[in-house]
Amino acid sequence: MIELFFVFIIGIIFYCYAGYPVILWVMARLFGRSVYKDKCYLPAVSVIVSVYNEEDVILRRLNNLLNLDYPSDKIEILVASDGSTDRTNEIIRSFSDSRLRFKENASRSGKMAVLNDLVSQANNDIIVFADARQVFAATAIRELVANFADPDVGCVSGELVFLDEGGPTARGVGLYWRYEKFIRKQESALSSMLGATGAIYAIRKALFHPIPENIILDDVFVPLKIIQKGYRAIFDVSAKAFDRAADNPKEEFIRKVRTLAGNYQILCMEPCMLNPFKSPIAIQLFSHKFLRLVVPFMMVIAFLLNLFLAMDNLFFRWILLMQIVFYGLAVIGLLLKDKKTGILSLVARFCYIPYVFCLLNFSAVVGLLRFILKTEHVKWEKARVGR
Repeated sequence: MIELFFVFIIGIIFYCYAGYPVILWVMARLFGRSVYKDKCYLPAVSVIVSVYNEEDVILRRLNNLLNLDYPSDKIEILVASDGSTDRTNEIIRSFSDSRLRFKENASRSGKMAVLNDLVSQANNDIIVFADARQVFAATAIRELVANFADPDVGCVSGELVFLDEGGPTARGVGLYWRYEKFIRKQESALSSMLGATGAIYAIRKALFHPIPENIILDDVFVPLKIIQKGYRAIFDVSAKAFDRAADNPKEEFIRKVRTLAGNYQILCMEPCMLNPFKSPIAIQLFSHKFLRLVVPFMMVIAFLLNLFLAMDNLFFRWILLMQIVFYGLAVIGLLLKDKKTGILSLVARFCYIPYVFCLLNFSAVVGLLRFILKTEHVKWEKARVGR
């Protein structure tokens, strides 16, 4: 019985990270739904950006948005500073472009309150959400909004492309993100993606559901509410935003803990979305989101069971050895995470996959604790470390 339970747990872990993507790819090929995309469709759009202490990036961000390849008479840019205490407000006020509207909040109210306020002030039917740090490709908005020519589409996410994947953590994060984008693309082709890329996504304003101020992840909450209304949320890789992959484990850890705490929150708030009789994305949500949250605990159980089973069984001794080697490589990756040159950097390159895999799964455990203890703040702090 213990052996069967061990095999079941290993099977769940394998299904979560390997079996589900393969099954999803096959289902998308057999039952995928196309999107009618018309690049001549150019509706008026409102780009909204909530910022907090972004003096290091806000100049580049606004110049990027004001110079996109989109008709200038069909775009407005709404920026709100949520109690910034650095030079962010001063830099934004230095712009005199009529397309830019700026609201300065004297005190912090939280990102969700700011987003709700900006959407209510937007004049146009299509809302594009953007962050301060990333930059858009010149044609990003054109590519996004062309999908709204399809009346079934209510939300469109662009692709976030990581640049400068130099160190072990950055390479691991970059590889993991490419894996995530593959899954998101297949989910989109089959029905709907489960969450947008917060740095670049667009919605029909009429479908916007006000975001509760305690929500951690707007880019998951907003698409799910649109899916509940019977519309599709899709992923378009031709609409690109650019960022750098975190090469600081602490930076990536902070970001991932917040994301996973937000996933716990969403699943607790919207349990009906896991019901296949009520939700078109129930199986995807269970396989992609729910299992990711429980796999770290299954990994611990699997290791402990393996210790017991290996006492009198050669096969399970080999399985235990493989587990020990995998976690050993993760520890080596942790110790060599800052090595970028020399022979040790080659060792680090070999170890970065198990290292980042364990880092991300440990983040899920911490995310659960922060969700339960309610220590993940809605008034976000930037995850950039040492910049």
